[in-house]
Amino acid sequence: MAPIVRDKARLLEMVTPWKQSGEVVGVVPTMGALHDGHLSLVAAAKAVCDRVIVTIFVNPKQFNNPEDLANYPRTEESDARKLERFEVDAIWVPDGDQMYPKGFATTVSVSDLTDCLCGATRPGHFEGVATVVAKLFLQTQADKAFFGEKDYQQLQVVTRMAADLDIPIQVMGCPTIREEDGLAMSSRNLLLSDRARVYAPVLNEVMERIAEALRGGAIMSDVLPEALARLETAGFTGVDYLELRAADGLGLLESADVPSRLFAASWLAGVRLIDNIAV
Repeated sequence: MAPIVRDKARLLEMVTPWKQSGEVVGVVPTMGALHDGHLSLVAAAKAVCDRVIVTIFVNPKQFNNPEDLANYPRTEESDARKLERFEVDAIWVPDGDQMYPKGFATTVSVSDLTDCLCGATRPGHFEGVATVVAKLFLQTQADKAFFGEKDYQQLQVVTRMAADLDIPIQVMGCPTIREEDGLAMSSRNLLLSDRARVYAPVLNEVMERIAEALRGGAIMSDVLPEALARLETAGFTGVDYLELRAADGLGLLESADVPSRLFAASWLAGVRLIDNIAV
């Protein structure tokens, strides 16, 4: 089993000789509760890196709701077992004091990309993401970082953050991994009741239907009412957003006449599900 590292000094002790010998170090940042989506990122890292570090840290700074933070799955032991077959070189599991010691007073903020989609309804969320990811990049000294396209806005934010701050790392986006019924894999899926899990794939079904119409020349205002009605019928109780945006820069679009993605966030039985697909 890969060593579980909880101390920054010990992590530095491990990483320094790797870097000195010119090995390529990859990092897969996670909040644990690992599923096949996370493991696909680990596999991608193993394919192109000499050393791979998986991080597990439930970051309090990216949660708006204390209850959501408290309920977030924490499964460190089973996570470590799932990583065994990949033979990763370290599992970095800092506690809150290692990540945010007493007196911590710095926040990393990426403007423009964060005032829409999840940023519009979760104030401070992406500041928390950018801050913790910047720290993970620096702590691990990784050359490559691997993120899933399922959190496409997050991928855009951390890519811009690293470029703007001259952090010498290549951010790699990897395809969304889905269940057989189309539901995007997410740690939050564990919070769905059995009944809610049956209806959860409707979100992706609705999005695929919209995307097909957009590819045929439809515009969002034409297809949105029917899509929202379908979600309501399936038991979704609130839609934070269902929008078409430019793949580069996330500008709001009405039609798919440039490279674009369809984004959705909606609530089902108290669980917030997000998804996005290329149009």
